[in-house]
Amino acid sequence: MSNAPLTNETVHRVSFLDKASLHIPILRILQADGTTYENAVLPVIDKALAEKIFDTCVFTRVLDERMLGAQRQGRISFYMTCTGEEASIIGSTAALDKDDVILAQYREHASLRYRGFTTEQFMNQMFSNEKDLGKGRQMPIHYGSRELNYQTISSPLATQIPQATGVAYGMKLQGKRNVAICYFGEGAASEGDFHAGLNMAAVLKSPTIFFCRNNGYAISTPTEEQFAGNGIASRGVGYGMHTIRVDGNDMLAVLAATQQARAHALEHNAPVLIEAMTYRLGAHSSSDDPSGYRSKEEEAKWQQHDPVKRFKLWMVNKGWITEADEAKLFERYREEVLAAVKVAEKLPIPKLDEIIEDVLDKPTPALRKQLKELKEHIAKYPKAYPKSAGRL
Repeated sequence: MSNAPLTNETVHRVSFLDKASLHIPILRILQADGTTYENAVLPVIDKALAEKIFDTCVFTRVLDERMLGAQRQGRISFYMTCTGEEASIIGSTAALDKDDVILAQYREHASLRYRGFTTEQFMNQMFSNEKDLGKGRQMPIHYGSRELNYQTISSPLATQIPQATGVAYGMKLQGKRNVAICYFGEGAASEGDFHAGLNMAAVLKSPTIFFCRNNGYAISTPTEEQFAGNGIASRGVGYGMHTIRVDGNDMLAVLAATQQARAHALEHNAPVLIEAMTYRLGAHSSSDDPSGYRSKEEEAKWQQHDPVKRFKLWMVNKGWITEADEAKLFERYREEVLAAVKVAEKLPIPKLDEIIEDVLDKPTPALRKQLKELKEHIAKYPKAYPKSAGRL
């Protein structure tokens, strides 16, 4: 017999379990009109925290609006919006300690803004100029900040999931009272890295918060074509970890769930899975056209569940903000983002020699040889590259 901690009830006839056997409720606190449900238990939140959350919401909306426009104008090559998923991302980030490590997928720039990433830093990354923290090595929106404990984004899907398990486990071994939070979509949960990462975290008791943004589509593939089970939350239970499903457009519910998930992860040195049911109001990316796989009626229905509007109404009801305050905030950030765009796009790109710096402690002979060959190639075919490509 196995020594695993299994609990078995004896039965004497065949009785199968199916996805309906596991009842998974959904946590909701905030209604569409900005009022709370009767008997709802609110998260720990005061006016200052609410204002910071809303400020991040407005900035993110403006950034998405301006930079998607900049991509359409050919000023940057690529962009992905957070629109419609702000409560999932900002609400969860607001529940963390500044020393907790964030491992994002690619739609969580709002969490980086909440931590203090400046407008100029966003622009420098997207224009890959000489002030970009990543030295121009990444495509737009692949941010990273050591100072803000936000690990650099990778394009390959789900690679951050087992990495998050290792990051949190490492902090536990060092005696730190911190967690790692890992963001991913329900599409990424179809990757093998998801299963490896969650099982490893559960077995090793790694204090990781796995945060799944279930927004209904893996690019153009709807959830019903991705899996037949009871969403992603049922998998957390299957791997033996505390799990909760939450309304991902409800800022207060997400904040409450993540606050308690963090407390549990630290108290028990154990992982938690949060499945946030949400919807991306925009396209998957600037390369996507959602009209080919979803209807305008569907989008209009989800517009009624706008997480930013819902949270704003709650703040209005409490007397913490007015419509005029919101209008001023939007206008301020529109001007700030546009001004930062004009500056960042004129800055030169990093020097070519920097391409081999920071890869290893010291550039190896092989790297130096490759750099030499690159320079020779650019010199041989100068018309194929921008004039700035050979900047020394």
